[in-house]
Amino acid sequence: MARSLSNFILKGIAGYPVGPSSRLLSGSFYHNGMKYSTSVPNDPDTHEDFRPTNKVESSGLSLKDAVEKDVKENPVMIYMKGIPEIPQCGFSSLAVRVLHLYNVPLSARNILEDAELKDAVKAFSNWPTFPQIFIKGEFIGGSDIILNMHQTGELKEKLKDISADKKSE
Repeated sequence: MARSLSNFILKGIAGYPVGPSSRLLSGSFYHNGMKYSTSVPNDPDTHEDFRPTNKVESSGLSLKDAVEKDVKENPVMIYMKGIPEIPQCGFSSLAVRVLHLYNVPLSARNILEDAELKDAVKAFSNWPTFPQIFIKGEFIGGSDIILNMHQTGELKEKLKDISADKKSE
């Protein structure tokens, strides 16, 4: 029963058009019974050249600085549970669906993979819940705010000069 339900859901997701996504994405997902991952576990048997590295740690950036850089360099940045292709909560899913309506480049980080990143984002925005959406460096809010802005036309105005072909100046 559970397997047939998950196959049904995956078939539904596979038919969903994938919009613009980010180079910041990471995580794992299942498709046709196979697990795919964009990250590799830190396995002691893995040769050092192939072990994953934490780019934030190796860059010398603090998590606060990394969040600030994400927000500044990406016209639309979302910190969410899961990844845009496979959100792991309804609120994150709603935010991604609304943003995809505007065909804008969407950069994202999965806060479920790093509790310290989650805390750094909360401290940066002074907002306790996720998803957290930033547009042109400005904290906008969560899925409820994005949905309301979409319904009133404010979101269209906010995103009008961001296209999938270029980043905002």
